[in-house]
Amino acid sequence: MEKKKMQSILISSKMTIKEAMQKLDDTAERILFVVESGNRLVGTVTDGDIRRGIIHGLAFRDDVGRLMHKDFAKVAGDIQNLMQHVKEIMVKDRLEQIPVVDKNGAIEDVVSWTDVLGERPSARRHANRVVIMAGGKGLRLDPFTKILPKPLIPIGDKTVIELIMENFFRRGFHKFSYSLNYKKDYIKMFLQDNEFPGYELDWVEEEEFLGTIGSLPLLKDRLKETFIVTNCDSLLDTDFEQALGWHKQYEAAITIIGCHNEVKIPFGVLEISDGRLKKMTEKPVHDVIINTGVYVMEPRVLGYIPYGRKMDIDELIALVAAKDKVSVYTVFGGWFDIGQWEEYRDSLRRLGVKENV
Repeated sequence: MEKKKMQSILISSKMTIKEAMQKLDDTAERILFVVESGNRLVGTVTDGDIRRGIIHGLAFRDDVGRLMHKDFAKVAGDIQNLMQHVKEIMVKDRLEQIPVVDKNGAIEDVVSWTDVLGERPSARRHANRVVIMAGGKGLRLDPFTKILPKPLIPIGDKTVIELIMENFFRRGFHKFSYSLNYKKDYIKMFLQDNEFPGYELDWVEEEEFLGTIGSLPLLKDRLKETFIVTNCDSLLDTDFEQALGWHKQYEAAITIIGCHNEVKIPFGVLEISDGRLKKMTEKPVHDVIINTGVYVMEPRVLGYIPYGRKMDIDELIALVAAKDKVSVYTVFGGWFDIGQWEEYRDSLRRLGVKENV
């Protein structure tokens, strides 16, 4: 790895979790290397480590030293047949990056999968179905949705549902089922008239509006194993295979994919007690995990949804959480909400796409 790039992924154990999240996002890497004086390597931090730390109660302001992984793979720089040795470790443990250290434990280099094998490990082909909830009226995008349904809203030269399917397809998911209602003929015509090589597409149609999740039982005969549900206004670019693994590890009935977000209050906030000021914080920023509208579910969840009855996702989650397990898989970027005009325009700006509606 070139020296400048390697330096960009070296961090101190005193860096906050939030700063490490930003560093991963800025560098587009999935691992950071924690060093002490003299670049002595003492640990690694991945997005998975951060995810587990947050789930177990760490705060975004806590140091990464509290969650860094101290038992990590590394190789000595003076070993014979270095690249062959690295290759064997990578293939055996499916590691994409391995640090090289000198005799004092200082990091000298980082060898990536592409350095020794030429390309990243390819995504496995998954049999898990992706259900795209595309039946709503999209009232928050009125008047656009008076003409076309929300799933066909353009992002550059593609529609939202094309981008949603592409994000999944790149990770090995190819089975897509649509739940349709509002302006359903437009969506069916779009899916029928365009070519999607390698995709398996089908749909069900609501006879009446069944809420954000009430149409799932219409797909009961196709949902025999773990499946993913996504809103058609939620564009999420993440590793869905990892989300599946997390879901299985926690033996959850539902896993909600949440995303870190900053809530900025543009005023001074007063903390009071017995009518007296305890503290005033000027324009505070709160770190929260918000629902992306993407879920991993087990088929048994369908038993909580009465056939043909309107139900929203919050009601389903409350029912399941009371009797089963609901987990949260956290991502730290790559989520775009296009459900209303301001979020749509903001998503276009973040994606570098010119507004064309």
